[in-house]
Amino acid sequence: MSDDRIRTNGGGRAPGTSATGEQPQTLLVLGAGGDLTTRLLLPGLGGLVDTSSMADLLLIGSDRGEESDEGWRSTVARAFADGGAEGPAVDTVVANTRYITADATDDHGLNRLLAHCRGRTTIYLALPPAVMVETCRALARTGVPHGTRLVLEKPFGTDADSASALNELLHGLVPEDHVHRVDHFLGMTTVLNILGVRFANRVVEPLLSSEHVEAVDITFDETLGLEGRAGFYDGAGALRDMVQSHLLQVLALVAMSPPSTLEGVDVRDAKAQVLRATRVWDDRPDRYSRRARYTAGTVDGRSLPSYTEEEGTDPARGTETLAEVVLAVDTWRWAGVPFRVRSGKAIGEPRQEVAFRFRDPQHIPAGLTGEVIGNRLRIGLGPRRIEMELNVNGPGDPFDLSPVTLETGFGPGDLLEYGEVLRGVLEDEKPLSVRGDMSVESWRIIEPVLDAWRHGRVPLHDYRAGSTGPANWESWET
Repeated sequence: MSDDRIRTNGGGRAPGTSATGEQPQTLLVLGAGGDLTTRLLLPGLGGLVDTSSMADLLLIGSDRGEESDEGWRSTVARAFADGGAEGPAVDTVVANTRYITADATDDHGLNRLLAHCRGRTTIYLALPPAVMVETCRALARTGVPHGTRLVLEKPFGTDADSASALNELLHGLVPEDHVHRVDHFLGMTTVLNILGVRFANRVVEPLLSSEHVEAVDITFDETLGLEGRAGFYDGAGALRDMVQSHLLQVLALVAMSPPSTLEGVDVRDAKAQVLRATRVWDDRPDRYSRRARYTAGTVDGRSLPSYTEEEGTDPARGTETLAEVVLAVDTWRWAGVPFRVRSGKAIGEPRQEVAFRFRDPQHIPAGLTGEVIGNRLRIGLGPRRIEMELNVNGPGDPFDLSPVTLETGFGPGDLLEYGEVLRGVLEDEKPLSVRGDMSVESWRIIEPVLDAWRHGRVPLHDYRAGSTGPANWESWET
């Protein structure tokens, strides 16, 4: 083993490198032949290279399948172009990239890959969960270069115990602040707008507490069906795929106390505090969770078969495509406020938003008549918009109230979601990764729900693709 390789806590930097990306560094993508790399990771990287002029970045792709350097360069160039990236820095990265065939779980293969890395090394494990764990075990045997960053895709374990075991394995390789557990949701400009709306507006932040808010809805309903993802999705379902990971991270941003800065340590501390305080409402997962899966129907003019008839699914698994859970956040700010978290596929009227529903006015003077709605603040996670629903004096009779919606949209960010994620990794710029203790807490929160579902205490309902969900589901009463 070379002198600059370490087996534990690889936090130091090799001489001549920096954490800012100003010196040469390597991004080694394991699983380069997969859909994640070509469809999401490379287009995001292209935009980052374009905007940050990362001409010094050495991109190495590796997988078990054979591929020539020329073929890999074509793949990278095409993906960069798909992301709208162009310019001298982009051309340089494409010209210098290379592909190395190797088995990421094999010690010899890993040593050969690491020998081609230069400067600070970032290893992106774009691998299936089981292969990722075996690769980390192999890295523990071979060691990693000083200053190495490890990037992992969800899921982070399959329950709290396995997440803890994975954290222990990773911490034997590098320090926690060199581990980036990727949640691309946190790279969405719409999600990041939660921070601006909450903390930069005196008329908003003081009202976001149990004194004024009656309930919070975090919803990610989409029109998409399975879309060929049976290999992963049928073993996960909506609760694990969306709620346990993405939407609990959104909840943490929504409910956290104002951090002193947006440095990683401050934001992660604030988010972790929220997750530690979160549990199923009234500790009754059989009452405050529900699940369903879609049957045949039409969504946006597309005919979808029943989920159980999709290729690669096993009906006996009882995989849900729609999950809802009501959660409590036991902090001073949010005690007594239900957080209703929902995600569903093949929904005909999709909503992707965080909605704060405010309590009724303390008193409406006699003489004001008309329709009065509850005030809501909506932050869109899909359509880029912010809405505030209010009651105002309508036209005609000045004492007759009418509901109105104040709305503004905002444009996309400079980078795609994976570009933002990679900027946080390669430039140590933004706190977008998930800390180890948060990955464990997220599993701890939903494990009672999974247990209730596993033992049949919560029925699996059906809903027609293109509908809004099961017809017999009523509004939650908490």
